[in-house]
Amino acid sequence: MDHVVTADTELVRIRGVRQAYHKDSNADLVVLDDVSLDLKAGEIVGLLGRSGSGKSTLLRIVSGLLKPTSGDVRWRGQPLRGPADGVAMVFQSFALFPWLTVQANVELGLEAKGVARAERERLAEEAIDLIGLGGYENAFPKELSGGMRQRVGLARALVVHPDLLLMDEPFSALDVLTAENLRTDLIELWSEGRLPVKSVLIVTHNIEEAVLMCDRILVFSSNPGRVAHELTVPFAHPRNRHDPAFRALVDRIYGLMTRRPVEPPAAGPGEEKAGPAKWTALAPLPTNLMAGLLETLAAEPYRGRADLPQLASALQLELDELLPLGESLQMLKFAVLEEGDIKLTDAGRAFVAEENDDRKTLFAQSLLANIPLAAAIRQVLDERWNHRARAERFRDELEDHMSPEYAQETLLTVIGWARYGELFNYDDESDQFFLEEEDD
Repeated sequence: MDHVVTADTELVRIRGVRQAYHKDSNADLVVLDDVSLDLKAGEIVGLLGRSGSGKSTLLRIVSGLLKPTSGDVRWRGQPLRGPADGVAMVFQSFALFPWLTVQANVELGLEAKGVARAERERLAEEAIDLIGLGGYENAFPKELSGGMRQRVGLARALVVHPDLLLMDEPFSALDVLTAENLRTDLIELWSEGRLPVKSVLIVTHNIEEAVLMCDRILVFSSNPGRVAHELTVPFAHPRNRHDPAFRALVDRIYGLMTRRPVEPPAAGPGEEKAGPAKWTALAPLPTNLMAGLLETLAAEPYRGRADLPQLASALQLELDELLPLGESLQMLKFAVLEEGDIKLTDAGRAFVAEENDDRKTLFAQSLLANIPLAAAIRQVLDERWNHRARAERFRDELEDHMSPEYAQETLLTVIGWARYGELFNYDDESDQFFLEEEDD
């Protein structure tokens, strides 16, 4: 017997979910911490946050594909054990079988459910037509554009008429115009009641996308992922991104996401504690990109201060690209982030005003003063008789406070920054830091 879902039926209820992964050391790496979420029929809810904030992990937990380390997960009021019935997912990477036609790809879910062939064909054709792919039933994925392939992924998810549609950054692999067209079509179908789903949960790192699509937005903080803010979007569809109230909400979310995080609570037994500033992850940003942003901020029309949403639009940068840039410049004390704006400091203005050699000197001074990992490496090199030190020592310490991937990324970043500032160098073959010998 089918489960009856009406408007306002609670589909998902999550309380106190924590997801941690055991590492080689005694401490666990906590990805999600104390996350709670309610999702009812008749709403689109967005999970908004930076890469690494655990949003996709939470999506897998909601789908029943991943059991959380702790916490309570309920689907239609019952404890969720295994893959949830009535849930379909759309992926960022399309995830189509290249050897199957559009029709065959869309029919896969129905075939797995044991639906008869004639009924499969009818339902698949309906979904294909609904999503705007009529006439392409016999095409193969390689013959389609990225946008069309994602429409196939959508049709495959919708054909089973799920109660809940999960979308994991479904537009991020598409160009701006294609993403906008697909997003608009999807919202039109939802608004007209033609989308055969009861609710949508979408993961995104695009603030405007979240405000354009969602009824509620959960803003995630990172390391570990927590729900930092929950906002209701009060606008009816279709939404005008140029409306002052729309822009005000986008600005507000930018402000929330650029606030300095509140100190997290102490970790439980056997769990990872927040490390000292020395072990803060560094974004993999080249110095020329940071210098370019400083120059842009110093020039017209910004003259030292810019609104982040406007700057992102002007530079065609996503949230995950602009915020790490701003935060890195803030760590270096070249800029500050204030309520959705980025502002040059006196040190940032001084950097822009200098020529290349003097810029390097200022950058090295900033590294020593503001990036404790760089200062620690340089101190060890200064103290050693041969001015060399194995990178493994610092890599191991980093891995006590972050994943091996982030540790390696952070180490590579500090190497690149130090090379630019001529603070120290790195030999890949011996995996050692070293100081260049000065010419007499």
